Amino acid sequence: MVVTSNDITQKNYKKLSIQVSLNGLSFCVFDLITQKIIAFNTANFSRSKVIEEQLWKIFLDNTILTNTYDEIVVLHDNNLNTFVPNSLFDPEFIGSYLQYNVKVFNTDLFNYDKIENYALNNVYVPYVNINNFLLDQFGTFDYKNVNTVLVTKILDESIGNDDKQVFVHFQNNYFQIVVVKNQQLLLFNSFEYATPEDFIYYLLFTYEQLQLSPETIATHLLGIIEEESPYFKIAYKFIRHCSIFDTEKWTAIFGKTSVAIRHNFILFHS
Repeated sequence: MVVTSNDITQKNYKKLSIQVSLNGLSFCVFDLITQKIIAFNTANFSRSKVIEEQLWKIFLDNTILTNTYDEIVVLHDNNLNTFVPNSLFDPEFIGSYLQYNVKVFNTDLFNYDKIENYALNNVYVPYVNINNFLLDQFGTFDYKNVNTVLVTKILDESIGNDDKQVFVHFQNNYFQIVVVKNQQLLLFNSFEYATPEDFIYYLLFTYEQLQLSPETIATHLLGIIEEESPYFKIAYKFIRHCSIFDTEKWTAIFGKTSVAIRHNFILFHS
């Protein structure tokens, strides 16, 4: 979805991507010619303060955000979403797709991202107040849900692989599970967690529901997770083929370490 009030007329071959949640904001600047990331930063929000005021301070502290860009992408970072195949999708009733797995209200605004290559639509609830603030700052930008980027990239990675694969993407307060098989999305779900036991319960429950064998089906972990993490260790205990997702192949493209790419997988692939 594009939000616009004026046109960008001057090319400088720079792209700004912002990933924003109720907990904080991260951003990076891409060189559109080389695809390298030339600036990156992150900031946390306090739940006790008004988000718009904290956004204003971030813009004051990071003047690079006020530069002119050829492209601006805003990623709404929440799990208030669901994926709907084209065959079942009607944009006139987008709110109805969320009512069974997300708590929604009559006042909520709904939106959806088309994933053309895979005949999917991601229906979600955007942050209207954040969009309004950014509209005042930029005038023009494109916005989408973070899980549109995540699922699209994982489906891209599954091309030519007829084995079912499980991907788990960790964030600060929730994780996403994506199950794919050669460009087919078999399952997407997200869960809030507080302990390793929470995590492994949901992961093994997913395996059980899809009749996946922990002895044969591979699980790839990405996001803010390392091999030393108790979350990786408990997964490795129950899943035979469990590994940290290898992001080394993108280091030359983005000019960042594989760890940084894994931690910021969605933002860097936006």
